[in-house]
Formats: sequence, structure tokens, C-alpha cells
Amino acid sequence: MGIAYRLVAQMKRLLRQEEGVIHKDWGGRLPIALVYPNTYYIGMSSLAVHVLYRWLNQPRDVVCERVFHSVETHPQKEELPLSLESQRPLQEFSALAFTVSYELDYFHIVDILRRAGIPLLAAQRDETWPLMIAGGPAVSANPEPLADILDIFAVGEAEALLPSLLEVLPEACHVARPRALDLLAALPGLYVPMRHNAPVRRVWQRDLDASPAMTQIYTPHTEFGDRGLIEIGRGCWRSCRFCLTGFTYRPTRYVSMEVVLNLAREVQKYRDKVGLVSAAVSDHPQIDPVVTELRRMGLKVAVSSLRIDSLSETLMRALAESDTQTLTIAPEAGSPRLRQLINKPQDETRLLEMVSLAARYNFPQLKMYFMIGHPGETDADVEAIVDLISAVRARFPRHIVINATPYVPKPHTPFQWAAMAPADVLAARIAYLEKRLQPWRVTVRSDSPAWAEVEGALARGDRRLGKVLIEMERTSLREWKRALKRAGLSVQEYLRARSYDETLPWSVVDSGVTRAFLAREMQRAQETMTQTAPDEAEGCLL
Repeated sequence: MGIAYRLVAQMKRLLRQEEGVIHKDWGGRLPIALVYPNTYYIGMSSLAVHVLYRWLNQPRDVVCERVFHSVETHPQKEELPLSLESQRPLQEFSALAFTVSYELDYFHIVDILRRAGIPLLAAQRDETWPLMIAGGPAVSANPEPLADILDIFAVGEAEALLPSLLEVLPEACHVARPRALDLLAALPGLYVPMRHNAPVRRVWQRDLDASPAMTQIYTPHTEFGDRGLIEIGRGCWRSCRFCLTGFTYRPTRYVSMEVVLNLAREVQKYRDKVGLVSAAVSDHPQIDPVVTELRRMGLKVAVSSLRIDSLSETLMRALAESDTQTLTIAPEAGSPRLRQLINKPQDETRLLEMVSLAARYNFPQLKMYFMIGHPGETDADVEAIVDLISAVRARFPRHIVINATPYVPKPHTPFQWAAMAPADVLAARIAYLEKRLQPWRVTVRSDSPAWAEVEGALARGDRRLGKVLIEMERTSLREWKRALKRAGLSVQEYLRARSYDETLPWSVVDSGVTRAFLAREMQRAQETMTQTAPDEAEGCLL
């Protein structure tokens, strides 16, 4: 069976199992490919894909189809990327709209273009090639590593960008490329590397009730195949110093209870479970009456994230009644000192009370998220994770999982000036946790510290990294290091500490949070570090 035939057969099997898919005739319509640069499974787990797919298909004169880096398996070199709905190649589309959540997917973007036979550099493409637009948390924070590859970057939230973009796009896709870039550079929230010299300010949607985000396509082939997702809030007011979401999705906004319940009635046509999504679901001002009413409607409830200090017994009971297998909380750091430093000062007594409550409600599994390598982290802080888990184990007898994720300092946060902890230090501390917690039957999961360094370089990178991405023949750590070396670059150039007066690559984006505010927050964190006793400060990573 040929590669193309097998791929088309896979796509048709997936389509047959989908509910909510939109099929449009191409006649007289502007064709846009919505590209998620990862697998179908991961892409269809992203609420952004569902929302963009629905919005882009709303205008009568637009047809939008989905494209993924791979459908079910890793793509072969000769496998042509095709749209899911009509199995068309990318060159038949007028525009490619990439939604990019993770920096490591930059490799997949280049691979998609290469397999499609599309020139990799924007400067090599004229109006006979699709116009390429990218948005999403990763590129909205720092588009520079892809600035020589893609044409346009959406800085901010799609609801606020799409109306003006869709007005101009039909003309921009049918005029000479220089004229198209001029047209698009004039729109708010669009960064056009070939045109802009001043920072582009992030745009955002003021009223979430006016454009609610929910699942559009129901498929079993996703992490959330048993539920429909509903966004109930955006942004976070707590200002954790490590958190990209907390600073680049300001101000905090919530979807009203009335709208959430109306959307839940739509979900109920397809599934009996609703997944509530926001930076901190338990922070929603009406979360208890929302989940109470959802349960009264006969719906099960799942949540994306919880804050210990706003988690109520009402919410925990609703989750238990919904057969939730895993209760997830995120202390992020083990010691009160480090939680204060990162500005997530969760009370340990309160945390342990919630753990006891989780045990009483018989959750089969407790998952706890920690980051390893925070600025100012010491060996004592890692030992404090062990101490905390010891106290947790005494209260929760069932399965405990901890995610010990290497911390990557992100742009537009107070820690944007901090150095990233070396991969060998991260690996040693994760290994230490595994060794100490194994006797207590605690599972420790972690991302690769070596790949976290790659993520860090791409998150904090400049335009020179575009050449590195293009030079790579395959996605591997060895090839990444070779391409860096050929470009005369080193990963440490990007992972080092930055000075306050240094021009940062991501300064092409104005997030809406002033540099002075972020600097003050970083200085407050440094003050916390200096208050540490000398013997504890050994191994400080900043």
C-alpha cells in the first residue's frame, strides 16, 4: 500500500469517528489550513484548535481545514502533509494558520514545510505560495526564532485579532507579497518581521461571554475524548513569577455562570462530562454554584487546574462524584521559602488539609506538580519536596505521582532575566527525588533536562535560531547541537542570565506589562534569595 493511500485511509477513518466536523465546498471561498504542528491526538486535545476551527469557518467566504504534523504515526520523509477534511496538499491553500503552544514544535513547523515542498525562508516566497501566519502562547511571547521562516505573527488573543484579519486576508492572499505584508502590518496585534521596527502590542478580548471557547469536534482519539471542554476564565491575578500565562493573559476575566451552563447544555448533546478550563478553575468566583448546577443537570465534572487556597469541599465532592481518577494540585516548590520567592506562597497546613480531604473522598490517585530549577533553588529546597511528600504520604495511602518538571525561564515574566539551571544539575536533582521517593511507592515523572535546554533556547532565542532550525536534517539532540555549532552559536548564549539594561530578543512584543514592573518583581525575588542563610545558599542557581 502506498504512503499517500495509507495516509488518506487513516484520515477518512478519523473523520468517520468525529462529530461536529465542518465540511465546506471550496468554490469561491478562501481556503485556510489550520495547522497544529504535532500529532492529531495532541492537537485535538488543544482547545485552541477547536476554537480557531469554528471561528475561521464562520465567514461564508472562508473554508478552513485542519492539518497536523502527523495523523497516527511519525510521518515519513516522503509523506506529503494533507488537510484532514479533503486531503488536499498545503500548496492548494491561500494561507496557513499555525497555532503553536510549545517551542519544541518549531522543529515540526520546518518539517511540515519541507515535506510540503514549500520554501523555508519567507524571503524566498512570493504570492504564488500560501501566506503563513502563526499564533499561540509560544510565538506570541517571542516570535523571533521563526521570524525568518513565517510571514506574520499574531500577538495576543484570537478573538480580538480575527475580525480585522479576516477582512484583509482575502485581498492579502491575492496581491503581490510586499503589498500583502503592508496591509497586514497595519492591523493591531500583527507582527510582520519584514515590516515592523517598533514593538507590537498584545491585543486581548475584553468580554469572554461574547465569544466563549468550547469543544467543536468530538473524537475518541484525544486525551479528552470522554468530555467536552469549556473555558471558564482566562488570565490569572496571582502573579507567580515563573508563569507565562499569569503575565501574558492579563487581565483576569471570567465567563459568567449563565454562559457556562448554556455551553454545558451543548456539550450534553455529545458527552456526559464537562471539562472546565482556566489557569485556575477553583478561582472562578462562582465555581461552587457552577459545579453544583452541572451535577444537578446530570453532568460529570473535570477540571484543568486547581489552587489549594481556593479549592472548596463542594468542588472536591463534585469531582469525586464524577469518578475523577486523579486529583491534581501544583505546589511548584517544596519549601515555604522558595514558594515565597516564586510568589506562590501556598500554606502547607492548608495543602495537607486538602490532601486529607482527597483521601476521605477516595480519589484513586493524587498528582502533584513541582518545578525543578527555579531561580534561587538550593539542594535544601529539593529536600523540602521529599519532606512535603512524606507528610502527604502519611495522609494519602493510595497512588501518588509527582511531576518534577525542569523549569524554563520564559519571556515577559520576572524570571526572563534569570539563568536557566544547567541540565546536569536538573538531572541530578530529579534523580535524587526518584531515589528518595521510590521506597514510599511515589512515582516521579519528568521531562528530559536536555530537551528542556532546547526549549529554553527557543523560548529565549533570537532570529539566528531560524538558520539552526532550517539546517537540521532530523529532530534529535545530536543534530540540534551540530546545527548550533555550524551556525557559530552555543546554547549557553540563550540560557545565561540577562542584565536589566540588555535588549531582549522578545522586546519586539509589548505584552502590556511594563518592563519596570517585571524588574521590580525580579528584584523582590532576589531580596528573598539574599535573606537565605549562607549554608542554604550553596548551590543557588541564579
